[in-house]
Amino acid sequence: MKQANERTDAASASEQIDARIAELTDWRGAALARVRAIIRQADPEVVETWKWRGVPVWEHAGIICTGETYKGAVKLTFAKGASLPDPAGLFNSSLDGNTRRAIDIHASSAIDEAALAALIRAAVALNTAGKKPKKA
Repeated sequence: MKQANERTDAASASEQIDARIAELTDWRGAALARVRAIIRQADPEVVETWKWRGVPVWEHAGIICTGETYKGAVKLTFAKGASLPDPAGLFNSSLDGNTRRAIDIHASSAIDEAALAALIRAAVALNTAGKKPKKA
């Protein structure tokens, strides 16, 4: 029964993310939709959730990142960002913490899709490292 509820919750979260994107009629909606597509392409097994009163969250064996929207930025906060390699230098926010790192995307920002996909895959690898697969 839990699996059915998880599927329902995931579908509901995906619908809420769809609604958030639709209500953001400016560049933020387009940016959130683009990063969502990159995340889903980089990790086809990603699970979308909706937490903290309206924050899209992408998970795979733990949180990969959140997608918060503010007036001036779409912020992708990586839960374990400080432990991730970032050779392209995508992280440009929350750099002083010991755990999280964020990418602030602004209206004029170009999204390095290949680098973001690599960062997503690295976050999934970190989340799944040392974890045993669930038995069917």
